[in-house]
Amino acid sequence: MKATIRNFSVAAALLAAFVLWTIAVCHVDVQPIGPEGSTVGLATLNGSFHRLTGVSMPLYALTDWLGLIPVGIALAFALLGLAQWIRRKHILRVDHSLLVLGGFYLLVIAAYLLFEGYVVNRRPVLIGGRLEASYPSSTTLMTLCVIPTAMMQLHERLRQTALRRWLCLLLAAFAAFMVIGRVLSGVHWLSDIIGGALLSAGLVMLYRAVCRMLCH
Repeated sequence: MKATIRNFSVAAALLAAFVLWTIAVCHVDVQPIGPEGSTVGLATLNGSFHRLTGVSMPLYALTDWLGLIPVGIALAFALLGLAQWIRRKHILRVDHSLLVLGGFYLLVIAAYLLFEGYVVNRRPVLIGGRLEASYPSSTTLMTLCVIPTAMMQLHERLRQTALRRWLCLLLAAFAAFMVIGRVLSGVHWLSDIIGGALLSAGLVMLYRAVCRMLCH
C-alpha cells in the first residue's frame, strides 16, 4: 500500500512539473526566434541550444521511421489483450495489467491530440514547407511511454531471466537513442524534449501506480 501511494505521489509531482514547465514555455522569455517569425518560449535557452546542435534531417528521418517501433509494440499488446478477450469470452477476464495498459494508451493518444489542437510551440525548422506543432515532442512522448510500460509487461510475463534482461536492455538502449537522436536532429526545441520527457514520466508512474493498486 505504501509503495502504491508513493507511486501516485511521484506521478502527481511529475505531472505537476510538466504543467509548470508548460506554463513557463508559454509565458517566460517569449521571442519571435522561430521560422516565419513564430514566437518561442524560453527563447534564450532554446535558441542557444538549437544553434549548438544545428539541424540533421537524416537523423530526423531515421528517428521518424524508428518511431514506428513503439507503435508496433503498442499494437502487439493491444492484440494480446484482444486475443485474451476473445478466448476468455469477457473483457473483465483479460489480464488487469493489459486493461490498464489499454487505458494508458488512450491517455497518451488524448495527450497527443490535445497538444496538436492547442499549439504551445512550433518547430525550429519547416517540415515539408510547413510549420508544425512541436510541443511536447510526440516522438519522445510515444517512446518514453510505450518502452517503459513494455519493459514492465515483459518483467511480468517472461520467466526466462536472461532473455528478459537482454530484451529490457535492448529496449532501454532504443529509447535512449530515440530521445538523444531527436535532441540532436534539431527538429525540436530543447523545451519540447523536456516537456515530452516530463509528461511521459508522469504518465508511466501513473500507470505503474494503477497497476500496483489493481493487479497485486
